[in-house]
Amino acid sequence: MNIVVRFIVDLIAGLGHATLTLIHETGAMALFAFVGLSHIVRPPFYTRIFLDSFLETGFFSLPVVALTALFSGGVIALQAYTGFAQYHAQSAIADIVILSITHELGPVLAGLMVTGRVGAAIAAQIGTMRVTDQIDALSTLSTDPIKYLVTPRLLAAIIALPLLVIVADILGVAGGFLVAVFKLGFSPTAYITATLNSLTQQDVTIGLVKAAVFGFIIALMGCYQGYISKNGAEGVGAATTSAVVIASILILTLDYLITDLFFSY
Repeated sequence: MNIVVRFIVDLIAGLGHATLTLIHETGAMALFAFVGLSHIVRPPFYTRIFLDSFLETGFFSLPVVALTALFSGGVIALQAYTGFAQYHAQSAIADIVILSITHELGPVLAGLMVTGRVGAAIAAQIGTMRVTDQIDALSTLSTDPIKYLVTPRLLAAIIALPLLVIVADILGVAGGFLVAVFKLGFSPTAYITATLNSLTQQDVTIGLVKAAVFGFIIALMGCYQGYISKNGAEGVGAATTSAVVIASILILTLDYLITDLFFSY
């Protein structure tokens, strides 16, 4: 009996400790994000850091995002044709491709690709600065570390990811078009007409809103995990892993929440 009671008490204590830790981490992260964003409207602004981060997040991530979107559009067209051909509804393939790419796969795949590439790099960079006391050196030189390291990266990701998603949308639709026309035998004119008829401003808006939120999450997780890292190289590795994992989970979670929000209206 005592063993059962002890097990129940330990279980409750463990759940309570995990809950308190989650609340503490969430609060610390929210405060970190608020301070980082608040510095956007307060001088000075480190333009060079912003431009470097923008190029790293946007331009240098373009090849992997473009290839992912192109082949994803082709796969959607193939899979849609396989299913719709049974019901003689092949004409809906263009609708499915444009809706899937602009609503979901464009922002989500771009977000996940950038998370693996940029989020990890940010966490490693800032984490290395933390464990080698470079962040403390910035404070010694009267430079706010968050303003210098975090704010430019947050703003760069918020701006760069929607631009990447626009490219991903175009190439994703192009991938579906190429498969539909050259493999499935669709008329190019009819496919383009169906695509344009299906495309609405709301479709693009939803994807760009998601992209801006995802960009913020990616940069925030990379900066925060790197900023609080410790214990040398092992801590930097753990911070990098945490940044990628947490950002990926949040992207998928927020994807559903934002979709549900727009769906309600």
